[in-house]
Amino acid sequence: MYPIDMYKGSAEAGELAENLKELFSPESVAVVGASRHPGKIGYTILRNIIEYGYKGKIYPINPKADEILGLKAYPSVLDVPDKIDMAIIAVPVKIVPKVAEDCGKKGVKVLVVITSGFGEVGNIEAEQELIKIAREYGMRILGPNIFGLAYTPARLNATFGPKDIREGNIAFITQSGALGIALMGWTVMEEIGLSALISIGNMIDIDVIEVSKYLADDPHTRVITIYLEGLKPGTGKKFMEIMKEVTRKKPVIIIKAGRSRRGAAAAASHTGSLAGMDHVYNAAFKQTGILRAKTVEEMFDWARAFANQPVPKGERTIIITNGGGVGVLATDAAEEYGVNLITPSIELKDRFHRIMPWFGSPKNPVDLTGQAGVENYIKALEVAFESPEIDNIVVLYCRTAILDPRELAKGLVDTIKLYKGSGKPVVVGMVGGLDTFEAMKILNKNGVPAYPSPERAVSSLAAMIRYSRYLQKI
Repeated sequence: MYPIDMYKGSAEAGELAENLKELFSPESVAVVGASRHPGKIGYTILRNIIEYGYKGKIYPINPKADEILGLKAYPSVLDVPDKIDMAIIAVPVKIVPKVAEDCGKKGVKVLVVITSGFGEVGNIEAEQELIKIAREYGMRILGPNIFGLAYTPARLNATFGPKDIREGNIAFITQSGALGIALMGWTVMEEIGLSALISIGNMIDIDVIEVSKYLADDPHTRVITIYLEGLKPGTGKKFMEIMKEVTRKKPVIIIKAGRSRRGAAAAASHTGSLAGMDHVYNAAFKQTGILRAKTVEEMFDWARAFANQPVPKGERTIIITNGGGVGVLATDAAEEYGVNLITPSIELKDRFHRIMPWFGSPKNPVDLTGQAGVENYIKALEVAFESPEIDNIVVLYCRTAILDPRELAKGLVDTIKLYKGSGKPVVVGMVGGLDTFEAMKILNKNGVPAYPSPERAVSSLAAMIRYSRYLQKI
């Protein structure tokens, strides 16, 4: 395994995110290994940086090219006449030390090492050599064995994944490159906006702890999500200390891979991580206020809620629905996830009863019945927002012939905006066909977290309530 003191040097040099500004908002970027040939990693990274709209200076580095994608190319970083903040290295592993040495002489601040073939295949010597060079010149290293990073506020997409990234306030840190690339396209399809996307790979220097600490103070990030396979030896105590600080400022959601014995072995061979015993990670997450998701879908479900809704002030929850079946499913989910459904007072029941058909139910769930229209939902929402008995609101919809879900979505968006200062989070669950899917897209685009089942909506609210409990506890 890795010599522990190899990583002590990285913590001492950076003292945990003193300043990673050049990693997220560099004024100039060099792509070492830039290619003229579509399909090559060096071509895709350069194209993405250009086409996503990065406004800083871009320097392709290729000794066999004079120009790439309309930009003047240079044989080496040493031939670039201006300063370089970040160098993205996409060359064969045997050439990386020479490139790193040139970058050090040039005064580059941070190296983003895309190249594989390091610790993940047992090549520890190459990692040690790379760290030694970086320490000598005071450079930081992201990677190796990564697909790059993106920071949407700076219009920087320095990855070889898809070009398009939807802007938002969810940061995603991933130890898996292939998973990260796949999720780039998936988040666009799901209307999930990202502030940052960071591939950390082997973490020989900059690690998940340091990136999380930086993002905790990033004004463009509201929630941090992490795909984690394991930590490096000797960093467990630091992880707990720093993540306690991070979760005081922002929610952190982690999907920890390698829960099984064979999964842990696969994680070790993937990035050289110390996956460890799963119950140890579980205990660490609970102590530090980290929310642990079991699936990627669950992680982003929760993140979507945190990204757009206020953290609950209390636990008293109401369900508003037009279908008894989905109301029952949501009630079961609430009990399973520990969501406190209130018993409305006589006065509150009376207010709900006035805005529904006579055969509706003003209990909790508040059943507006299948005859409910947009106006019934809006009035029920107004009652819920204005009631001092209610802290959190779950809105459910089942497709009916008399209520177009897209019209309902527009009505919900307008009403929720009117009560933005109430401090009450709202999550929506919708069940139906294509037009219902379109309605959910309208909601999600407008900051109202919407899900295709009542259970996913309740699960997301439950995660917010657990985080609220943690904040109150500390």
